[in-house]
Amino acid sequence: MLWTTSLLAAAVALLPGAGVNAAGTTLRFSCAQLVVERLDPIVNPGVVASPHLHQVVGGNSFNASMDHDVPSASSCTSCTPVDDFSNYWTATLFFKAKNGTYKRVATKGNPLGYSASNGGQTVYYLSSGKVTAFKPGFRMTVGDPSFRTAKEIAKYKMLTFTCLQTSSTRDGATTNFPKGQCKVGIMVSVRFPTCWDGVNLDSPDHQSHTAYPSGSACPSTHPVSIPQVFYETIWDTTPFNDKSLWPDDGSQPFVWSFGDKTGYGNHADYVFGWKGDTLQKAMDSGCSSDLFSNDIKCPAVKVQTIEQTNKCKKDVMVNDKLDGWLTELLVVSW
Repeated sequence: MLWTTSLLAAAVALLPGAGVNAAGTTLRFSCAQLVVERLDPIVNPGVVASPHLHQVVGGNSFNASMDHDVPSASSCTSCTPVDDFSNYWTATLFFKAKNGTYKRVATKGNPLGYSASNGGQTVYYLSSGKVTAFKPGFRMTVGDPSFRTAKEIAKYKMLTFTCLQTSSTRDGATTNFPKGQCKVGIMVSVRFPTCWDGVNLDSPDHQSHTAYPSGSACPSTHPVSIPQVFYETIWDTTPFNDKSLWPDDGSQPFVWSFGDKTGYGNHADYVFGWKGDTLQKAMDSGCSSDLFSNDIKCPAVKVQTIEQTNKCKKDVMVNDKLDGWLTELLVVSW
């Protein structure tokens, strides 16, 4: 099976109406690294610093409190669509050497079309038919940083790790950290729910206002089909493929910034920030994207170059020492 076919088949597997003969949209684009720091305006609004470190892409109005109008407050975006000032973030990955010290793992541009990107992640908006775009103020999370078992992560089957032996490896995905060395890096995939209750822009747990479809349809409690937001983050683990640095027992040495060595605590956050009705127009028009270049076939979406996205940065508010080898992770207990 061709890689492009298998990727798209997997991507739409949990979309409402998947499998029916309906017009769909595949909006795929690159977002360069905006900032790496300990802020989480969804789970810990207003708190400086948040319990653990995050890597963030999108609009440069990202802050400890996202209570502002995101598009108007941002002067640039690290994503290629110029009207997308949303923020997308995940935890940060670290390598733990056998001597007990930690080194932050950098993200890198997706080698399938976005290798020029200064890290960050690939973002998708997918649909298999008619969907309702998010409203201003909408936000959501997926996953749970407290999870440490396969039984717990079964709730979120669409959070996976792929050990990249080549840039196009897309098989062998697991819900835990890969056990062996990955020649190209570790790709972390996160697919958010595709059904909304139609009322709440957020919920106390930041998840209950959304749901995954039941079969091919949204449940009655969450009747509104929304685009599937889908992240691919490629962590450049290649500098750590020296086996002499790994634990003597052969166990995998990677750990999330909140102290999880299993990978089951994988999670991600999203704050909507598209300007005007651009996203709705894009989803209505059945846009498509070239899987191997920065080419979005969508009149509703204006695109900047990857070189331009690399220039969009945000000043760090929490000045943790992130470079070099660390003796411990800066983590506040959950």
